[in-house]
Amino acid sequence: MARRKRGRRIDGILILDKPQGFSSNGALQQCRRAIDAQKAGHTGALDPLATGVLPICFGEATKFSQYLLDAEKAYLATICLGETRTTGDAEGEVLETASAEHLTRERVETAMQDFKGAIKQVPPMYSALKKDGQPLYKLARQGIEIEREARDVVIEAFDLLDFTGGERAFAQVFVRCSKGTYIRSLAEDLGALLGVGAHLTALRRTQAGPFDLSHAMTLEQVQAKGQGLAARLLPIDAGLQYLPRVSLVEQEIEKLLQGQRVNVLNGANSGIVRVARASGEFVGLARASEEGEIAPLRMIANQEG
Repeated sequence: MARRKRGRRIDGILILDKPQGFSSNGALQQCRRAIDAQKAGHTGALDPLATGVLPICFGEATKFSQYLLDAEKAYLATICLGETRTTGDAEGEVLETASAEHLTRERVETAMQDFKGAIKQVPPMYSALKKDGQPLYKLARQGIEIEREARDVVIEAFDLLDFTGGERAFAQVFVRCSKGTYIRSLAEDLGALLGVGAHLTALRRTQAGPFDLSHAMTLEQVQAKGQGLAARLLPIDAGLQYLPRVSLVEQEIEKLLQGQRVNVLNGANSGIVRVARASGEFVGLARASEEGEIAPLRMIANQEG
């Protein structure tokens, strides 16, 4: 006899304003327990130091979390210029110091221009990326450093909001970037370019795809509302609105749910599309060809049982 899963079958998306001091998985588990959900997953980890927008998917919504992982992100960050640390942020040990007394707002803004647009970025050792199945941060804690290949990222905005000069200068910045961008690496690279070193002292994610802080709830609010929050979750496709929608009749949807392809006589946009019933109910994602053929990609499971 199959063991019954703990928790309720709940589908939808919660936008959490992750508090400082929690890992993304730790915050996720707190929310899962508060709502009493069987299954949950987050869409893009935030370091314990960081706060802000963390979309959490429950139930069938976890099938589509990858499409939120791919979305652009926005951050508010504070960079300390004149001090490098082992982890690239305030939690690490001091490695080197250098006076940042000579830096001006104009000099920092000029240097920041070099990082806008498409750039190459080397991921930090203190990251969740894996080498032979082992997270890099675990190797880093053992004093092991391995060569990391530079990755292509896009920095759409890197703006200086405030600057405080001194032996240790502080730059408050706004960043909008593509997936896979490490703000710690951006801070370190800026410090290296300025010749004084740098590390991150604060980080707050303000946006992840279509979701921003106006959609977010604190962990305290989630725990206070508890199981009653399940009825107020965002729909499964809330983060997929940028994809074109194709409405199909019930017979065509049934074929897709069985893994079969269907032909739509009037054609459809090529690429990934949202599939919906005539009522507008979302049933999954499919890949459409220019010839009008639609193949299932990720479909919502039958809710019976």
